[in-house]
Amino acid sequence: METTPQPELPRREKVAYAALYTLLAEEEDARVCRDIPDAACHEQPAAFTLQLAAQTLSKLGDALSSSRLVLAWILTSLGAPAIYLSLLVPLRESLSLLPQLAVAQALRKRPLRKGFWVAGGFIQAAALAAMVPALFLFGGHALGMAVCLLLAVFSLARGVCSVAAKDVLGKTVSKSRRGRLTGLAGSAAGLATLAVAGVLVVAGGRDAAESGLFAGLLAAAALAWAAAALVYARVPEVPGATEGGGNALDEALRSLRLLRDDAPFRDFVIARSLLVATAFAIPYLVVLLRASGAGDLALGTLLLAEGLAALLSAPFWGFWSDVASHRVMAAAALLSALGLGLALLLAGQGALGSGFVGAALLFLCAVAHQGARVGRKTYLVDLASGENRAAYTAVSNTVLGIVLFAGVGLGVIDTFLGTPAVLAALALIALAAALRCGTLQRVD
Repeated sequence: METTPQPELPRREKVAYAALYTLLAEEEDARVCRDIPDAACHEQPAAFTLQLAAQTLSKLGDALSSSRLVLAWILTSLGAPAIYLSLLVPLRESLSLLPQLAVAQALRKRPLRKGFWVAGGFIQAAALAAMVPALFLFGGHALGMAVCLLLAVFSLARGVCSVAAKDVLGKTVSKSRRGRLTGLAGSAAGLATLAVAGVLVVAGGRDAAESGLFAGLLAAAALAWAAAALVYARVPEVPGATEGGGNALDEALRSLRLLRDDAPFRDFVIARSLLVATAFAIPYLVVLLRASGAGDLALGTLLLAEGLAALLSAPFWGFWSDVASHRVMAAAALLSALGLGLALLLAGQGALGSGFVGAALLFLCAVAHQGARVGRKTYLVDLASGENRAAYTAVSNTVLGIVLFAGVGLGVIDTFLGTPAVLAALALIALAAALRCGTLQRVD
C-alpha cells in the first residue's frame, strides 16, 4: 500500500470537482472543514466527489449481486441444493465483519489507507467475475460450492474495504457532510438498480431466469466494482496517524477493551446489534409473502422495490444523519417494526395475496433498512476520531458478525413456530433498537 501522498490532481479536474461539490454538499459561503486535517480541507471537493462516485458504483455492484436476492435466486433457479442457500447470508455478512480487528491493525501501520480499499475492490470484482463461468460449467452441489467459495473471498475483501472506507472518509470529508455523501450514493445506485430491475421485469421475471441473464448480472456487478476501485484510487488522501499498529492479536484484544472502557461506543454497539432486525426483515418477509401467494413475486419485482427505496429515501436519511444520526437509526427501526407489524396483521386477515401489497411492504422495509445503514455508518464515523476510527469500525463489525451468526436461531424459530413468529420477534427487536438508538449520545 502507499506510504506517500499521491500527486495532485490536474487543476481543471479539481475545478470540476469543486463545482460538483458546491452543487451537492455546500450550503454556506465558507467551506465546512470540521474534524478533518487542515491539509485535507483544500482537497475536500475532489475527495467528496470521487468517494461519491466509488460508493455509487460499489453499491450498484452490491445490488446486482445481492446474496439475499440475486445469488439466492440464481442457486434456486439452477438447481443447487438448499443447504447452499442457507449459507449465502452468513457468508456474505459475517465473513466481511469478523476479520476486521486484524485488518484494522494492519491498516494502522500505513499512513495512507485508500490502497486497502482499491485492492479489496479489485478482489471483489474478480470473485464476481469468476462466478460467471461457474454458472455454465457446474450444476447442483458443484455450483453451490463454487458460488459459496467465491462469495467467501468476496466477503473477506469487503471487510478490508469497510475498515479502509470509514477511515479515509473520516479524514477527507468534513463532519456534517459524510451522511449526505452516503445518502446520495445510495440514491444514485438505487436509480441504476431500478433500470436493471425494469429490464428484468420486461424480460419476464422468473421465466427469464436463465444462465445467460444471471451471467449478465454478475458480469455487470464485477465491472461496477472494478470501476469503483479505479475511481477510489484517485481520492486525494493525507497521511494519518500510525499509532496502534502493533501485533495484530495484542492490538485486537486491546481494541476489544473499548467495549468495557468507552461507554458511548459500547452503547452504539448495542444499538447497532439490535438494528440487525432491519436486515433480517426482508428475506423473512419474502418467505411470508410467498406462503401467502402474493402475486408470485419475481426477482425483478424485488430489485424494483429495493431500488425505489434507495432512490427515494437515501438522500433524506443522509441529510438527516448529518443533523442527528441517532434519530435516523431510531426512526428506521420504528419503520421496520411498523412494516413487520402490518405484514403480520394483513397475514392474519388473509389480505397478503395481492402482489401490490407485497411490493409495498417490501418497499417499506427496504426504506427502513436504508435508514438503519446510513444512520449507523454516519454515527460511527462522527463518534470516532482519527486515532480510534479504524478500531471503532473493526470492533463494532466484529461484534455484529457474531450477532449475525446468532441469527441462525431465527431459522430454528421458523422451523418450529413458523415465519410469523420470526417476524414478530424481529418487530420486537426493532422496537428495542428504536428505544436504544433514541438515547444515544449526540455526535453531530
